[in-house]
Amino acid sequence: MKKTIVLFVALSLAVNLSAQNYWNKGMKEGRVIMTSAKSHEKLTRKANAVFKDLPQPKETDVCIFVDPDFKYQKLIGIGGAITDASAEVFAKIPEAKQKEFIESYYGKSGIGYNLIRTNMNSCDFSSDSYTYVDDQDQSLSSFNVRHDEKYKIPLIQLAQKAIDPKDFKFYFSPWSPPAWMKSNNDMLKGGKLLEKYYQTWANYYVKFIQAYEKRNIPVWGLTIQNEPMATQTWESCLYTADEEAKFLKENLGPTLWTNHYKDKKVIIWDHNRDLMFQRATTTLQDPETAKYASGIGYHWYETWHNNSQLFDNVSETSRAFPDKFLIFTEGCKENFDFSKIYDVSLGELYGRNMINDFNKGTSAWTDWNILLDERGGPNHVGNFCFAPVIYDSRTQELHYTYEYYYIGQISKYVKPNAQRIGTSTNNDSLLTTSFLNENGEIAVIVMNEKNADTDFYLWIEGKAAKLAAPAHSIQTIIL
Repeated sequence: MKKTIVLFVALSLAVNLSAQNYWNKGMKEGRVIMTSAKSHEKLTRKANAVFKDLPQPKETDVCIFVDPDFKYQKLIGIGGAITDASAEVFAKIPEAKQKEFIESYYGKSGIGYNLIRTNMNSCDFSSDSYTYVDDQDQSLSSFNVRHDEKYKIPLIQLAQKAIDPKDFKFYFSPWSPPAWMKSNNDMLKGGKLLEKYYQTWANYYVKFIQAYEKRNIPVWGLTIQNEPMATQTWESCLYTADEEAKFLKENLGPTLWTNHYKDKKVIIWDHNRDLMFQRATTTLQDPETAKYASGIGYHWYETWHNNSQLFDNVSETSRAFPDKFLIFTEGCKENFDFSKIYDVSLGELYGRNMINDFNKGTSAWTDWNILLDERGGPNHVGNFCFAPVIYDSRTQELHYTYEYYYIGQISKYVKPNAQRIGTSTNNDSLLTTSFLNENGEIAVIVMNEKNADTDFYLWIEGKAAKLAAPAHSIQTIIL
């Protein structure tokens, strides 16, 4: 056979079936769920996929081939960021719609989010700049998170309550230290953390963890710095790879461990795919530094984020550091335009990136704001963006964009601890990835962002189902 396409499967401890054993169990059909711009369907149940004997597909058949015997990384989770902006918008929604919103992301009938990121100190998606300490308080004795208790913490707690406790993962990222700790004396416009405040800043992370865990929000992990190579008009702070390594090795890592936080997952980089390999190989070259890091985070805002070469950077980093998980920590469609919130291209941007990132070794995937308003904010520097759900305060309507549904085609059916299994296609009209959930179910994702419909065979161990991938659609086949 000239082409083999592999489906990646997550097995539970109790289920360890080979592909042949899977078919011997009598499975002949699979459930199909589809989102299609052509038919305006959203997470809609379709006719079952019916499998028949097909020992050898023809060379001309468009196929996705599956082999659950080939297993790769396990999924940590999929989710989005609860920023100040998201929380402030949520607070304006009528109570009934608030319940609908929480259920839509985190509830049993929702799309299965289990991963939450938030900002430590303000970010661009805050209504103003703030920190948790008084000016020049080097002892951090004034540290408190009262600012977050108004909007952000209550929303995080509502989401946490709806998520299965065993799957809940919460992590945070700083955009900038307080201005007085920085070389430019400003939280905005870059600048560097002054070396004399390295230890004070490390202590700040511990204070944040303690404050949130006191409120019964367990912290799973943290990134060292959001976008450490970007001088932004909003909150930002610059580190070279060597500076990030020095701070981690000499201050942040030992401080976390000394305070009994060795279990917290420290994530380096937290910037774009384009430099992730260089940053990882430089920051983690010293074993005494690397021992403090658990993961490597990245974004999609590089100049050519549709360039397949940059997805190769993800796989190269994964191969170089098999003991570190890869986590997509942020991505969104910029330059908000309310008239385009129902454009399918928004969903396809997510589907394309998620499928490629998972196929290249990524274990966790985090969208940016879970909710924004009709302006794409609030945002204190005018950096308005799209989100999967938009609340129009003028009409009190929640708008669920194609971003929400395309993410949901994966996050709703691929569960935490699912294991990716080998997946491939012999036709460039289709993008695909597959996972095996702990309960033994296989979830195959198939996306067609072309203008033409494409029929294909889903093939596994000598059996195949003839299926259709309409133009501009994404579907999940559950086996």
